Amino acid sequence: MRAAALLTSALTCAALLAGCTSEKDTPPAPTPAPSPATGSPSTSPTASASGPSNGPSDGATGDAADGYSTPVEDRNYPDVGDPGVDALHYDLDLTWRPATRTLEGVETLELRATEDADHLQLDLARPLEVEKVLLDGAPADHRHRGKDLVVEADVATDELHTLVITYAGRPRPVPAPVQRSDFDSTGWTVTHDGATWTMQEPYGAYTWYAVNDQPSDKALYDFTLRVPAPFVGVANGALLERSRADGDTVTRWRLDSPASSYLITVAFDDFTMTEDTAKSGIPLTYWTPRGRPDLLRRVERTPEALDWVEQHLGPYPFDTLGIVVVDSQSGMETQTMITLGDTAYATSPEVLVHEIAHQWYGDEVTPIDWRDVWMNEGMATFVQGVWTAESQGEPVSAVMDRWAELEPRLRAEAGPPAAYDPDAFGSSNVYYGPALMWDDLRQRLGDAEFWRLAAAWPRAYAEGNADYNKITTWWTEHSGEDLTAFFAAWLLGETTP
Repeated sequence: MRAAALLTSALTCAALLAGCTSEKDTPPAPTPAPSPATGSPSTSPTASASGPSNGPSDGATGDAADGYSTPVEDRNYPDVGDPGVDALHYDLDLTWRPATRTLEGVETLELRATEDADHLQLDLARPLEVEKVLLDGAPADHRHRGKDLVVEADVATDELHTLVITYAGRPRPVPAPVQRSDFDSTGWTVTHDGATWTMQEPYGAYTWYAVNDQPSDKALYDFTLRVPAPFVGVANGALLERSRADGDTVTRWRLDSPASSYLITVAFDDFTMTEDTAKSGIPLTYWTPRGRPDLLRRVERTPEALDWVEQHLGPYPFDTLGIVVVDSQSGMETQTMITLGDTAYATSPEVLVHEIAHQWYGDEVTPIDWRDVWMNEGMATFVQGVWTAESQGEPVSAVMDRWAELEPRLRAEAGPPAAYDPDAFGSSNVYYGPALMWDDLRQRLGDAEFWRLAAAWPRAYAEGNADYNKITTWWTEHSGEDLTAFFAAWLLGETTP
């Protein structure tokens, strides 16, 4: 998730929130969490959240490698995403014109209809104008009101279709559901010189392409990016080709591991590419603004950070890893291509460790919906805390004790980690409480058993989604201890255990 900093006593530690702050900022003060609405899905430790997900043990199709998912309606943000669409593969052909701040796109989307219906619906922000839509090669009637792009067509359950959408416009960010002074929008961001970057939690991918913008719908991606030289386009996955054509830099990228839309990134700038290799053999690339060797020196600690995380969470789950540094104050773990701001803190080892840990917790296994964002942030924050303790030569308990001083106030302000106020997305309560919970469990199980299970969990749901019920049940089954009350107290309790 997007990174920020929080000053606590003698320690500057990462709040790593969906927003951007400086090291001197304190946590925001969002409104308290309301009572759950009548009839809303339960987050109790005995009720599965929002239905099934893709994964090896939940009866899903088993075709995650082909982009198959079981989309759901988000409990916190039901107006974004549509469970009637299972996006399988996005092919995005994008041209960015910095001088006019204009994006031109031709999108080819392979999808599966998940139900009988008279339409298909995607999210696409209104500043982008749709020129035409083809459904399975034929022109299709469509309407585009607000952020909803509706393609009128009779579809049947499990039918496969191909949509080709041609569009253009001047994209801009959209408001975010936060109660923070440092961050109020998400999505496509343009800098003063026409460079761009995207960070989009809990949504915002729809500011630049038509998408089922909800985390349960994972898909595969190909990108063709064009921009006037010397700018170059950067995206997720492996760089397949880089060339020049008619004064434009053209790059082609492929992400062949299924990803949720919030984990997709595109950036255009005058980047310098530097290649490296991790100790484990994973190819690394660093994309830094030209003329900024200071930024390159900071991100060159990536092999060290990746090696340390692999020692704790097991082999890196993807084939490549990249770092792209943009004109921002924060960072985000976008899948296989981590997006970092160009501040000293956002490119620090603490942030690198946190965002790399997300490749396992958040990217390899993603929450079914945003109610369970604590699954991502709790473990990444805990891993960061362990790294901080080791790097400073102090016991892990010293870091956790400092965080424990903050946690009751954060829980009171924004609600329990697994039942937070939806208007306070990305608040510190989903970071520190779950991090303390994992440390409590580490002490209960012992270091060896805890880290064995922490590394095994992402492999159990590799390339899939999970929820409160799945992760808490899995840890109970594999630890041999009934952890039902333990998880409920930490994640759903109004007061800190």
